[in-house]
Amino acid sequence: MAGEITETGELYSPYVGLVYMFNLIVGTGALTMPKAFATAGWLVSLVLLVFLGFMSFVTTTFMMEAMAAANAQLHWKRMENSLLAHPGPTHLPPSPPCQEEEDEDSSSGSDSDALTQDNYEQAEKRPILSVQRHGSQHLFEITDRVEMGQMASMFFNKVGVNLFYFCIIIYLYEDLAIYAAAVPSSLMQVTCAVGNDSCGVEAHTKHNDTDPCWGPLRRVDAYRIYLAVFTLLLGPFTFFDVQKTKYLQILTSLMRWIAFAIMIVLALVRIGHGQGEGHPPAANFSGIRNLFGVCVYSFMCQHSLPSLITPISSKRHLTRLVFLDYVLILAFYSLLSFTAIFCFRGDSLLDMYALNFARCDVVGLAAVRYFLGLFPVFTISTNFPIIAVTLRNNWKALFHREGGTYPWVVDRVVFPTITLVPPVLVAFFTHDLESLVGITGAYAGTGIQYAIPAFLVHLCRKDTLLAFGSGAVNKHRSPFRHTFWVGFVLLWALSCFLFVTANIVLSETKV
Repeated sequence: MAGEITETGELYSPYVGLVYMFNLIVGTGALTMPKAFATAGWLVSLVLLVFLGFMSFVTTTFMMEAMAAANAQLHWKRMENSLLAHPGPTHLPPSPPCQEEEDEDSSSGSDSDALTQDNYEQAEKRPILSVQRHGSQHLFEITDRVEMGQMASMFFNKVGVNLFYFCIIIYLYEDLAIYAAAVPSSLMQVTCAVGNDSCGVEAHTKHNDTDPCWGPLRRVDAYRIYLAVFTLLLGPFTFFDVQKTKYLQILTSLMRWIAFAIMIVLALVRIGHGQGEGHPPAANFSGIRNLFGVCVYSFMCQHSLPSLITPISSKRHLTRLVFLDYVLILAFYSLLSFTAIFCFRGDSLLDMYALNFARCDVVGLAAVRYFLGLFPVFTISTNFPIIAVTLRNNWKALFHREGGTYPWVVDRVVFPTITLVPPVLVAFFTHDLESLVGITGAYAGTGIQYAIPAFLVHLCRKDTLLAFGSGAVNKHRSPFRHTFWVGFVLLWALSCFLFVTANIVLSETKV
Protein backbone atom coordinates (compact mmCIF):
# COMPACT_ATOMS: atom_id res chain seq x y z
CA MET A 1 0.00 0.00 0.00
CA ALA A 2 1.41 3.36 -0.99
CA GLY A 3 0.30 5.10 2.17
CA GLU A 4 1.61 3.10 5.10
CA ILE A 5 4.81 2.26 6.90
CA THR A 6 5.40 -1.45 7.07
CA GLU A 7 8.03 -3.66 8.59
CA THR A 8 11.28 -4.13 6.74
CA GLY A 9 10.80 -7.87 6.40
CA GLU A 10 13.53 -10.41 5.70
CA LEU A 11 16.84 -8.80 4.77
CA TYR A 12 18.75 -9.75 1.64
CA SER A 13 22.14 -8.93 0.13
CA PRO A 14 22.73 -5.96 -2.21
CA TYR A 15 23.09 -8.27 -5.21
CA VAL A 16 19.78 -9.99 -4.47
CA GLY A 17 18.26 -6.52 -4.29
CA LEU A 18 19.81 -5.76 -7.67
CA VAL A 19 18.11 -8.85 -9.15
CA TYR A 20 14.76 -7.91 -7.59
CA MET A 21 14.97 -4.42 -9.08
CA PHE A 22 15.89 -5.86 -12.47
CA ASN A 23 12.86 -8.16 -12.35
CA LEU A 24 10.57 -5.33 -11.28
CA ILE A 25 11.60 -2.95 -14.07
CA VAL A 26 11.76 -5.54 -16.86
CA GLY A 27 8.09 -6.49 -17.08
CA THR A 28 5.26 -6.16 -19.56
CA GLY A 29 6.74 -2.99 -21.08
CA ALA A 30 9.64 -4.99 -22.52
CA LEU A 31 7.25 -7.02 -24.68
CA THR A 32 5.76 -3.89 -26.28
CA MET A 33 9.14 -2.19 -26.88
CA PRO A 34 10.17 -3.97 -30.14
CA LYS A 35 7.13 -2.71 -32.05
CA ALA A 36 7.68 0.81 -30.72
CA PHE A 37 11.35 0.59 -31.83
CA ALA A 38 10.36 -0.51 -35.32
CA THR A 39 7.82 2.31 -35.62
CA ALA A 40 10.11 5.14 -34.44
CA GLY A 41 13.36 3.97 -36.07
CA TRP A 42 16.40 2.34 -34.53
CA LEU A 43 18.57 5.46 -34.04
CA VAL A 44 15.86 7.65 -32.52
CA SER A 45 14.76 4.73 -30.33
CA LEU A 46 18.27 4.07 -29.03
CA VAL A 47 18.92 7.74 -28.21
CA LEU A 48 15.56 8.15 -26.47
CA LEU A 49 15.95 4.85 -24.58
CA VAL A 50 19.36 5.86 -23.19
CA PHE A 51 18.17 9.36 -22.26
CA LEU A 52 15.01 8.13 -20.53
CA GLY A 53 17.02 5.47 -18.72
CA PHE A 54 19.33 8.21 -17.44
CA MET A 55 16.37 10.36 -16.33
CA SER A 56 14.85 7.40 -14.52
CA PHE A 57 18.17 6.79 -12.74
CA VAL A 58 18.26 10.46 -11.63
CA THR A 59 14.79 10.28 -10.10
CA THR A 60 15.59 6.91 -8.51
CA THR A 61 18.46 8.59 -6.62
CA PHE A 62 16.01 11.36 -5.68
CA MET A 63 13.69 8.75 -4.19
CA MET A 64 16.50 7.14 -2.18
CA GLU A 65 17.47 10.53 -0.75
CA ALA A 66 13.84 11.26 0.18
CA MET A 67 13.53 7.82 1.80
CA ALA A 68 16.61 8.53 3.94
CA ALA A 69 15.26 11.96 4.93
CA ALA A 70 11.92 10.43 5.91
CA ASN A 71 13.73 7.80 7.99
CA ALA A 72 15.70 10.54 9.75
CA GLN A 73 12.46 12.21 10.81
CA LEU A 74 11.00 8.93 12.04
CA HIS A 75 14.17 8.07 13.97
CA TRP A 76 14.19 11.48 15.58
CA LYS A 77 10.55 11.26 16.59
CA ARG A 78 11.27 7.95 18.30
CA MET A 79 14.12 9.58 20.23
CA GLU A 80 11.84 12.43 21.27
CA ASN A 81 9.12 10.02 22.38
CA SER A 82 11.70 8.09 24.38
CA LEU A 83 12.80 11.31 26.07
CA LEU A 84 9.22 12.18 26.92
CA ALA A 85 8.57 8.75 28.39
CA HIS A 86 11.91 8.57 30.26
CA PRO A 87 13.10 12.13 30.98
CA GLY A 88 16.14 11.03 32.95
CA PRO A 89 19.64 12.11 31.88
CA THR A 90 20.61 8.60 30.87
CA HIS A 91 18.19 8.76 27.96
CA LEU A 92 19.70 11.81 26.36
CA PRO A 93 21.03 11.40 22.80
CA PRO A 94 24.79 10.75 22.71
CA SER A 95 25.48 14.03 20.93
CA PRO A 96 26.43 17.04 23.08
CA PRO A 97 24.58 20.36 22.89
CA CYS A 98 25.77 23.07 20.52
CA GLN A 99 28.60 25.36 21.56
CA GLU A 100 26.28 28.36 21.68
CA GLU A 101 24.01 26.59 24.16
CA GLU A 102 26.95 25.44 26.27
CA ASP A 103 28.20 29.01 26.52
CA GLU A 104 24.75 30.20 27.49
CA ASP A 105 24.43 27.49 30.11
CA SER A 106 27.85 28.25 31.61
CA SER A 107 27.16 31.99 31.73
CA SER A 108 23.95 31.37 33.67
CA GLY A 109 25.78 29.15 36.13
CA SER A 110 23.98 25.98 35.13
CA ASP A 111 26.16 22.93 34.55
CA SER A 112 23.42 20.36 34.09
CA ASP A 113 21.84 19.22 30.83
CA ALA A 114 19.43 16.84 32.52
CA LEU A 115 16.12 16.79 30.71
CA THR A 116 13.22 17.03 33.15
CA GLN A 117 9.51 17.31 32.51
CA ASP A 118 9.52 20.98 33.58
CA ASN A 119 12.12 22.23 31.11
CA TYR A 120 11.42 19.75 28.30
CA GLU A 121 9.97 22.25 25.86
CA GLN A 122 13.10 24.38 26.13
CA ALA A 123 15.58 21.53 26.00
CA GLU A 124 13.95 19.48 23.24
CA LYS A 125 15.52 21.76 20.64
CA ARG A 126 19.06 20.95 21.73
CA PRO A 127 19.36 17.50 20.14
CA ILE A 128 18.12 18.86 16.78
CA LEU A 129 20.98 21.36 16.80
CA SER A 130 23.48 18.86 18.13
CA VAL A 131 22.78 16.50 15.24
CA GLN A 132 25.06 18.77 13.26
CA ARG A 133 28.01 17.65 15.37
CA HIS A 134 27.54 13.95 16.02
CA GLY A 135 25.38 11.05 14.94
CA SER A 136 23.71 12.56 11.87
CA GLN A 137 24.88 9.67 9.68
CA HIS A 138 22.93 7.14 11.74
CA LEU A 139 19.72 9.17 11.55
CA PHE A 140 19.66 8.79 7.77
CA GLU A 141 19.92 5.00 7.74
CA ILE A 142 17.08 3.51 5.67
CA THR A 143 15.66 1.05 8.16
CA ASP A 144 11.90 1.77 7.96
CA ARG A 145 9.96 1.04 4.81
CA VAL A 146 8.36 4.41 4.16
CA GLU A 147 6.15 4.13 1.11
CA MET A 148 5.68 6.89 -1.45
CA GLY A 149 2.32 7.97 -0.04
CA GLN A 150 3.74 8.29 3.47
CA MET A 151 6.57 10.47 2.15
CA ALA A 152 4.00 12.60 0.34
CA SER A 153 2.09 13.11 3.60
CA MET A 154 5.35 14.03 5.40
CA PHE A 155 6.65 16.57 2.88
CA PHE A 156 3.65 17.74 0.80
CA ASN A 157 0.75 19.93 1.84
CA LYS A 158 -2.83 18.65 1.62
CA VAL A 159 -3.21 19.60 -2.05
CA GLY A 160 0.06 17.88 -2.90
CA VAL A 161 -0.98 14.71 -1.09
CA ASN A 162 -4.29 14.58 -2.97
CA LEU A 163 -2.51 15.16 -6.29
CA PHE A 164 -0.10 12.35 -5.47
CA TYR A 165 -2.92 9.90 -4.80
CA PHE A 166 -4.73 11.03 -7.96
CA CYS A 167 -1.58 10.33 -10.00
CA ILE A 168 -0.82 6.92 -8.46
CA ILE A 169 -4.46 5.83 -8.75
CA ILE A 170 -4.63 6.80 -12.43
CA TYR A 171 -1.36 4.95 -13.08
CA LEU A 172 -2.58 1.79 -11.34
CA TYR A 173 -5.88 1.92 -13.22
CA GLU A 174 -4.02 2.11 -16.52
CA ASP A 175 -1.68 -0.67 -15.40
CA LEU A 176 -4.65 -2.92 -14.63
CA ALA A 177 -6.23 -2.06 -17.99
CA ILE A 178 -3.02 -3.11 -19.76
CA TYR A 179 -2.98 -6.41 -17.89
CA ALA A 180 -6.70 -7.00 -18.43
CA ALA A 181 -6.22 -6.50 -22.19
CA ALA A 182 -2.92 -8.38 -22.57
CA VAL A 183 -4.10 -11.73 -21.23
CA PRO A 184 -7.30 -12.10 -23.33
CA SER A 185 -5.48 -10.70 -26.38
CA SER A 186 -2.75 -13.34 -26.11
CA LEU A 187 -5.29 -16.11 -25.61
CA MET A 188 -7.35 -14.86 -28.56
CA GLN A 189 -4.32 -14.70 -30.87
CA VAL A 190 -3.19 -18.24 -30.05
CA THR A 191 -6.55 -20.01 -29.92
CA CYS A 192 -7.98 -18.28 -33.01
CA ALA A 193 -4.96 -19.51 -34.96
CA VAL A 194 -5.82 -23.05 -33.86
CA GLY A 195 -9.49 -22.52 -34.68
CA ASN A 196 -8.62 -21.43 -38.24
CA ASP A 197 -6.31 -24.41 -38.75
CA SER A 198 -3.33 -22.05 -38.99
CA CYS A 199 0.08 -23.20 -37.90
CA GLY A 200 0.64 -20.61 -35.19
CA VAL A 201 -0.15 -16.90 -35.05
CA GLU A 202 -0.20 -15.30 -38.50
CA ALA A 203 1.91 -12.20 -37.89
CA HIS A 204 1.97 -11.14 -41.56
CA THR A 205 -1.83 -11.11 -41.75
CA LYS A 206 -3.57 -8.13 -40.26
CA HIS A 207 -6.80 -9.33 -38.70
CA ASN A 208 -9.88 -7.28 -37.97
CA ASP A 209 -11.94 -7.80 -34.86
CA THR A 210 -14.79 -9.00 -37.03
CA ASP A 211 -12.74 -11.80 -38.66
CA PRO A 212 -13.88 -15.33 -37.76
CA CYS A 213 -12.20 -17.15 -34.90
CA TRP A 214 -14.07 -20.46 -34.46
CA GLY A 215 -16.96 -21.02 -36.78
CA PRO A 216 -19.50 -18.18 -36.31
CA LEU A 217 -17.54 -16.70 -33.39
CA ARG A 218 -15.64 -13.52 -34.28
CA ARG A 219 -12.20 -12.62 -32.92
CA VAL A 220 -13.63 -9.78 -30.83
CA ASP A 221 -16.18 -12.21 -29.35
CA ALA A 222 -13.41 -14.62 -28.37
CA TYR A 223 -11.43 -11.74 -26.85
CA ARG A 224 -14.38 -10.62 -24.74
CA ILE A 225 -15.13 -14.18 -23.62
CA TYR A 226 -11.55 -14.51 -22.42
CA LEU A 227 -11.82 -11.10 -20.74
CA ALA A 228 -14.95 -12.24 -18.91
CA VAL A 229 -13.26 -15.46 -17.77
CA PHE A 230 -10.15 -13.51 -16.71
CA THR A 231 -12.31 -11.10 -14.68
CA LEU A 232 -14.32 -13.88 -13.04
CA LEU A 233 -11.19 -15.84 -12.08
CA LEU A 234 -8.96 -13.00 -10.87
CA GLY A 235 -11.45 -10.25 -10.05
CA PRO A 236 -12.58 -11.78 -6.72
CA PHE A 237 -9.03 -11.39 -5.35
CA THR A 238 -9.69 -7.63 -5.32
CA PHE A 239 -12.21 -8.20 -2.52
CA PHE A 240 -9.64 -9.90 -0.28
CA ASP A 241 -6.09 -9.36 0.93
CA VAL A 242 -3.54 -11.22 -1.15
CA GLN A 243 0.23 -11.28 -1.11
CA LYS A 244 2.61 -12.67 -3.69
CA THR A 245 4.51 -15.55 -2.17
CA LYS A 246 8.23 -15.91 -2.53
CA TYR A 247 7.89 -19.14 -4.51
CA LEU A 248 5.33 -17.66 -6.90
CA GLN A 249 7.71 -14.76 -7.54
CA ILE A 250 10.58 -17.17 -8.22
CA LEU A 251 8.44 -19.23 -10.60
CA THR A 252 7.21 -16.13 -12.44
CA SER A 253 10.75 -14.75 -12.80
CA LEU A 254 12.06 -18.11 -14.01
CA MET A 255 9.39 -18.39 -16.72
CA ARG A 256 10.02 -14.79 -17.79
CA TRP A 257 13.77 -15.21 -18.23
CA ILE A 258 13.48 -18.54 -19.99
CA ALA A 259 11.06 -16.93 -22.45
CA PHE A 260 13.21 -13.83 -23.00
CA ALA A 261 16.32 -15.96 -23.51
CA ILE A 262 14.55 -18.19 -26.06
CA MET A 263 13.26 -15.15 -27.99
CA ILE A 264 16.67 -13.46 -28.15
CA VAL A 265 18.47 -16.67 -29.17
CA LEU A 266 15.90 -17.57 -31.83
CA ALA A 267 16.03 -14.04 -33.29
CA LEU A 268 19.85 -14.13 -33.40
CA VAL A 269 19.81 -17.56 -35.06
CA ARG A 270 17.39 -16.34 -37.77
CA ILE A 271 19.51 -13.24 -38.40
CA GLY A 272 22.68 -15.34 -38.47
CA HIS A 273 21.13 -17.69 -41.06
CA GLY A 274 20.23 -14.75 -43.28
CA GLN A 275 16.52 -15.05 -42.55
CA GLY A 276 16.17 -11.60 -40.99
CA GLU A 277 13.31 -9.70 -42.60
CA GLY A 278 13.62 -6.37 -40.80
CA HIS A 279 14.92 -3.19 -42.43
CA PRO A 280 14.01 -0.53 -39.87
CA PRO A 281 14.52 3.16 -40.68
CA ALA A 282 16.95 5.23 -38.64
CA ALA A 283 14.26 7.72 -37.67
CA ASN A 284 10.50 8.05 -37.99
CA PHE A 285 9.31 10.89 -35.79
CA SER A 286 5.65 9.95 -36.07
CA GLY A 287 6.33 6.97 -33.82
CA ILE A 288 8.03 8.91 -31.02
CA ARG A 289 4.87 9.42 -28.94
CA ASN A 290 4.25 5.71 -28.42
CA LEU A 291 7.97 5.00 -28.06
CA PHE A 292 8.22 7.64 -25.37
CA GLY A 293 5.31 6.19 -23.40
CA VAL A 294 6.61 2.63 -23.74
CA CYS A 295 10.12 3.62 -22.60
CA VAL A 296 8.84 5.58 -19.58
CA TYR A 297 6.59 2.65 -18.64
CA SER A 298 9.49 0.24 -19.09
CA PHE A 299 11.69 2.10 -16.58
CA MET A 300 8.98 2.47 -13.95
CA CYS A 301 10.14 1.43 -10.50
CA GLN A 302 10.01 4.58 -8.34
CA HIS A 303 6.71 3.70 -6.66
CA SER A 304 8.10 0.34 -5.50
CA LEU A 305 11.58 1.44 -4.40
CA PRO A 306 10.81 1.50 -0.64
CA SER A 307 9.86 -2.18 -0.76
CA LEU A 308 13.02 -3.04 -2.71
CA ILE A 309 15.65 -0.82 -1.09
CA THR A 310 14.74 -1.03 2.61
CA PRO A 311 15.40 -4.79 3.09
CA ILE A 312 18.89 -4.57 1.54
CA SER A 313 21.30 -5.50 4.33
CA SER A 314 24.21 -3.26 3.34
CA LYS A 315 23.54 0.08 1.65
CA ARG A 316 27.08 1.44 1.50
CA HIS A 317 27.35 1.33 -2.30
CA LEU A 318 23.66 1.55 -3.08
CA THR A 319 23.90 4.23 -5.77
CA ARG A 320 26.59 2.29 -7.64
CA LEU A 321 24.52 -0.88 -7.58
CA VAL A 322 21.45 0.94 -8.86
CA PHE A 323 23.55 2.48 -11.64
CA LEU A 324 24.83 -1.00 -12.57
CA ASP A 325 21.24 -2.23 -12.66
CA TYR A 326 20.25 0.52 -15.08
CA VAL A 327 23.22 -0.25 -17.35
CA LEU A 328 22.23 -3.94 -17.45
CA ILE A 329 18.59 -3.06 -18.14
CA LEU A 330 19.58 -0.73 -20.97
CA ALA A 331 21.74 -3.47 -22.47
CA PHE A 332 18.90 -5.99 -22.18
CA TYR A 333 16.28 -3.69 -23.72
CA SER A 334 18.64 -2.84 -26.57
CA LEU A 335 19.46 -6.49 -27.25
CA LEU A 336 15.81 -7.57 -27.19
CA SER A 337 14.61 -4.70 -29.38
CA PHE A 338 17.43 -4.71 -31.94
CA THR A 339 17.25 -8.46 -32.50
CA ALA A 340 13.47 -8.07 -32.93
CA ILE A 341 13.48 -5.22 -35.45
CA PHE A 342 16.15 -6.86 -37.64
CA CYS A 343 14.58 -10.31 -37.40
CA PHE A 344 10.97 -9.34 -38.24
CA ARG A 345 9.45 -6.80 -40.59
CA GLY A 346 8.14 -3.73 -38.81
CA ASP A 347 4.58 -4.25 -40.06
CA SER A 348 4.58 -7.86 -38.82
CA LEU A 349 5.67 -7.15 -35.25
CA LEU A 350 2.76 -7.71 -32.87
CA ASP A 351 1.93 -5.64 -29.78
CA MET A 352 3.04 -8.53 -27.58
CA TYR A 353 6.42 -9.45 -29.06
CA ALA A 354 6.27 -13.03 -27.75
CA LEU A 355 3.40 -13.79 -30.13
CA ASN A 356 5.75 -13.38 -33.12
CA PHE A 357 7.36 -16.66 -32.06
CA ALA A 358 4.05 -18.54 -32.01
CA ARG A 359 4.54 -19.23 -35.73
CA CYS A 360 5.54 -22.47 -37.43
CA ASP A 361 8.02 -20.78 -39.76
CA VAL A 362 9.83 -19.30 -36.74
CA VAL A 363 9.56 -22.12 -34.17
CA GLY A 364 9.08 -25.68 -35.32
CA LEU A 365 8.45 -27.21 -31.89
CA ALA A 366 4.80 -26.80 -30.92
CA ALA A 367 5.51 -26.85 -27.16
CA VAL A 368 7.90 -23.89 -27.49
CA ARG A 369 5.42 -22.01 -29.69
CA TYR A 370 2.65 -22.33 -27.14
CA PHE A 371 4.97 -21.56 -24.24
CA LEU A 372 6.10 -18.29 -25.82
CA GLY A 373 2.62 -17.42 -27.02
CA LEU A 374 1.02 -18.00 -23.63
CA PHE A 375 3.77 -17.04 -21.19
CA PRO A 376 2.42 -13.45 -20.84
CA VAL A 377 -0.83 -15.02 -19.63
CA PHE A 378 0.87 -16.71 -16.69
CA THR A 379 3.23 -13.90 -15.67
CA ILE A 380 0.64 -11.12 -15.99
CA SER A 381 -2.08 -13.11 -14.23
CA THR A 382 0.04 -13.44 -11.11
CA ASN A 383 0.59 -9.67 -10.93
CA PHE A 384 -3.00 -8.56 -11.56
CA PRO A 385 -4.40 -9.32 -8.07
CA ILE A 386 -1.41 -7.66 -6.37
CA ILE A 387 -1.84 -4.42 -8.32
CA ALA A 388 -5.62 -4.51 -7.82
CA VAL A 389 -5.23 -4.78 -4.04
CA THR A 390 -2.64 -1.99 -4.09
CA LEU A 391 -5.05 0.26 -5.97
CA ARG A 392 -7.90 -0.59 -3.60
CA ASN A 393 -5.73 0.25 -0.59
CA ASN A 394 -4.75 3.58 -2.14
CA TRP A 395 -8.41 4.46 -2.55
CA LYS A 396 -8.88 3.70 1.15
CA ALA A 397 -5.85 5.78 2.12
CA LEU A 398 -7.07 8.74 0.04
CA PHE A 399 -10.37 9.01 1.94
CA HIS A 400 -9.14 7.79 5.31
CA ARG A 401 -9.49 10.07 8.30
CA GLU A 402 -7.47 9.64 11.48
CA GLY A 403 -9.28 7.31 13.87
CA GLY A 404 -12.13 6.62 11.42
CA THR A 405 -13.28 3.31 10.00
CA TYR A 406 -15.29 2.46 6.91
CA PRO A 407 -18.67 0.70 6.99
CA TRP A 408 -18.45 -2.93 5.94
CA VAL A 409 -20.24 -2.32 2.62
CA VAL A 410 -17.90 0.54 1.69
CA ASP A 411 -14.78 -1.37 2.76
CA ARG A 412 -15.60 -4.76 1.27
CA VAL A 413 -17.84 -3.90 -1.69
CA VAL A 414 -17.56 -0.28 -2.85
CA PHE A 415 -13.75 0.08 -2.88
CA PRO A 416 -13.09 -3.30 -4.59
CA THR A 417 -15.82 -2.58 -7.15
CA ILE A 418 -14.50 0.86 -8.15
CA THR A 419 -11.07 -0.76 -8.39
CA LEU A 420 -12.07 -3.60 -10.70
CA VAL A 421 -14.77 -2.22 -13.00
CA PRO A 422 -13.01 0.73 -14.79
CA PRO A 423 -9.96 -1.20 -16.12
CA VAL A 424 -12.16 -4.09 -17.25
CA LEU A 425 -14.39 -1.63 -19.13
CA VAL A 426 -11.34 -0.08 -20.82
CA ALA A 427 -10.09 -3.54 -21.81
CA PHE A 428 -13.60 -4.39 -23.10
CA PHE A 429 -13.54 -1.55 -25.62
CA THR A 430 -9.88 -1.74 -26.72
CA HIS A 431 -7.02 -4.20 -26.78
CA ASP A 432 -4.51 -1.90 -28.47
CA LEU A 433 -1.66 -2.58 -26.05
CA GLU A 434 0.85 -0.25 -27.65
CA SER A 435 -1.47 2.73 -27.25
CA LEU A 436 -2.46 1.73 -23.70
CA VAL A 437 1.17 1.41 -22.64
CA GLY A 438 2.07 4.63 -24.47
CA ILE A 439 -0.66 6.68 -22.78
CA THR A 440 0.08 5.17 -19.37
CA GLY A 441 3.77 6.01 -19.60
CA ALA A 442 3.23 9.43 -21.15
CA TYR A 443 0.81 10.80 -18.55
CA ALA A 444 0.60 9.02 -15.19
CA GLY A 445 4.08 7.59 -15.71
CA THR A 446 5.52 11.07 -16.19
CA GLY A 447 4.03 12.16 -12.89
CA ILE A 448 5.23 9.17 -10.88
CA GLN A 449 8.64 8.80 -12.49
CA TYR A 450 9.62 12.46 -12.81
CA ALA A 451 7.41 15.05 -11.09
CA ILE A 452 6.73 13.38 -7.74
CA PRO A 453 10.36 12.31 -7.01
CA ALA A 454 11.59 15.81 -7.97
CA PHE A 455 9.11 17.54 -5.65
CA LEU A 456 9.80 15.02 -2.88
CA VAL A 457 13.57 15.53 -2.94
CA HIS A 458 13.25 19.33 -3.14
CA LEU A 459 10.88 19.54 -0.17
CA CYS A 460 12.70 16.93 1.91
CA ARG A 461 15.95 18.89 1.51
CA LYS A 462 14.27 22.03 2.79
CA ASP A 463 12.69 20.08 5.64
CA THR A 464 15.98 18.43 6.58
CA LEU A 465 17.80 21.76 6.59
CA LEU A 466 15.14 23.30 8.81
CA ALA A 467 14.97 20.38 11.23
CA PHE A 468 18.61 19.35 11.51
CA GLY A 469 20.63 22.31 10.25
CA SER A 470 23.25 22.57 7.52
CA GLY A 471 25.68 20.25 9.33
CA ALA A 472 23.49 17.17 8.95
CA VAL A 473 24.60 15.13 5.95
CA ASN A 474 22.23 12.69 4.27
CA LYS A 475 24.44 9.68 3.56
CA HIS A 476 22.11 8.61 0.74
CA ARG A 477 21.88 11.99 -0.93
CA SER A 478 21.66 11.95 -4.70
CA PRO A 479 24.80 12.64 -6.73
CA PHE A 480 22.53 15.06 -8.63
CA ARG A 481 22.24 17.26 -5.56
CA HIS A 482 22.32 20.65 -7.29
CA THR A 483 18.97 22.43 -7.55
CA PHE A 484 19.50 22.54 -11.32
CA TRP A 485 18.70 18.84 -11.58
CA VAL A 486 15.37 19.21 -9.77
CA GLY A 487 14.40 22.04 -12.12
CA PHE A 488 15.63 20.09 -15.15
CA VAL A 489 13.54 17.02 -14.24
CA LEU A 490 10.42 19.13 -13.68
CA LEU A 491 10.97 20.99 -16.94
CA TRP A 492 11.44 17.67 -18.74
CA ALA A 493 8.23 16.31 -17.19
CA LEU A 494 6.29 19.37 -18.33
CA SER A 495 7.81 19.16 -21.83
CA CYS A 496 6.85 15.48 -22.10
CA PHE A 497 3.29 16.20 -21.04
CA LEU A 498 2.90 19.04 -23.56
CA PHE A 499 4.61 17.10 -26.38
CA VAL A 500 2.44 14.01 -25.99
CA THR A 501 -0.75 16.07 -25.68
CA ALA A 502 0.09 18.11 -28.77
CA ASN A 503 0.95 14.94 -30.67
CA ILE A 504 -2.38 13.35 -29.78
CA VAL A 505 -4.33 16.50 -30.73
CA LEU A 506 -2.52 16.83 -34.06
CA SER A 507 -3.03 13.14 -34.84
CA GLU A 508 -6.77 13.40 -34.14
CA THR A 509 -6.99 16.57 -36.23
CA LYS A 510 -5.40 14.81 -39.21
CA VAL A 511 -7.89 11.99 -38.90
